[in-house]
Amino acid sequence: MSLAVDCLELGPIRTNCYLVRTGDGAEEAVVVDPSGDAPRLQLELAGLGARCVGILVTHTHWDHLLAVAELAEGAGAPVWAPRAERERLSEPATAGHRVPVRAHDPEHLVGGGDAVAVAGIDFEVVAVPGHTPGHVAFYADGALFSGDVLFAGSVGRTDLEDGDWEQLLASIRMLMERYPPETVVYSGHGPETTLGQELARNPFLQELRV
Repeated sequence: MSLAVDCLELGPIRTNCYLVRTGDGAEEAVVVDPSGDAPRLQLELAGLGARCVGILVTHTHWDHLLAVAELAEGAGAPVWAPRAERERLSEPATAGHRVPVRAHDPEHLVGGGDAVAVAGIDFEVVAVPGHTPGHVAFYADGALFSGDVLFAGSVGRTDLEDGDWEQLLASIRMLMERYPPETVVYSGHGPETTLGQELARNPFLQELRV
């Protein structure tokens, strides 16, 4: 099965948000990292003839959370968020977000090795720490929703609070070994890419090519 994936750049720094369906015409959708403008998200979904039945959060930096609470409440959709970062979503006032984030207590907490079945899609949850300690990625049907771990030509920052370069590199190495090179990477910022393209050309991954 090839997933239908629509990308919207939302919020103050145009963070990628993904609308994921089993295919064109599917009536149920999963929203990955609602990064802002919940009304626009609802309009985009309506234009696709779909409704949001689940929300996946890769990590809890503010730019990936801005529309989580409003979309979850408006759509009546449950949220799956990283177990190790729950407080940054359920108690954002204590998390030091640069932009105010509305609190939402996620209905489901996940970590590496878990599975999420929603909208007819079976996602594998993969632990990918480094950008943040509890960061997860979601994989299904040849698509990897990587959050801020791996980008086209770049990688996630590790100079922020709790970032760890060695952890990040180990996470990316694991993804390269676990999934085929043609796996499509849907990142938190920038265009889509593949694992193979990044292993071959990404200047930050030189250590993985030796």
